[in-house]
Amino acid sequence: MNDVHKFVDESGLRYDPGARASLAAFTADGDIAPLETAAALRSAWQAVDRLRSRGSGGRGLSTAALDVLTRLGTAPDGLSIGDLARACGVTSRNVTGLVDTLERDGLADRTTDPHDRRSVRVRATAAGRDWLESFRAPTQRAMAAVFRGFTPDELAQLRDLCLRVVDNQRHLEHYLNSTPENDRDQP
Repeated sequence: MNDVHKFVDESGLRYDPGARASLAAFTADGDIAPLETAAALRSAWQAVDRLRSRGSGGRGLSTAALDVLTRLGTAPDGLSIGDLARACGVTSRNVTGLVDTLERDGLADRTTDPHDRRSVRVRATAAGRDWLESFRAPTQRAMAAVFRGFTPDELAQLRDLCLRVVDNQRHLEHYLNSTPENDRDQP
């Protein structure tokens, strides 16, 4: 495998010279740090997702479907579509499609809510719980390998930084969704 991340800058931090060069040519003001960081974050996510895909045993379960199934696996009474959407940070419509896929694969099923017959709850089936159990050990080994050499403090800091990016994105999205088109010059 081509190890492009063996390059270090004057601060001793890794960088991708190809990304740095293309982003320097792309930016108008020369400040490539946010774009370069976004490119590194995307590369890291792709690396983790490739391992996740490999570990899913060829089942073709998307990251989003895996997220839904994992949440269902910890909810013995199931969850409503709305609760799943909020937990996963997506729309109810999106979750409905993911549940359709999981149901088609026999990994989840829908049942009537015993407290509200108009509402539906989604549960992981026995096959879904078995799938999660078979996925657990290889995933833990793979993630341990991906984060090899990181201290517990570094892992906590990385987690915090990633979640700060998510928070910033949500605030920006809220701003963009609540501001008229012509007033979007400054967030």
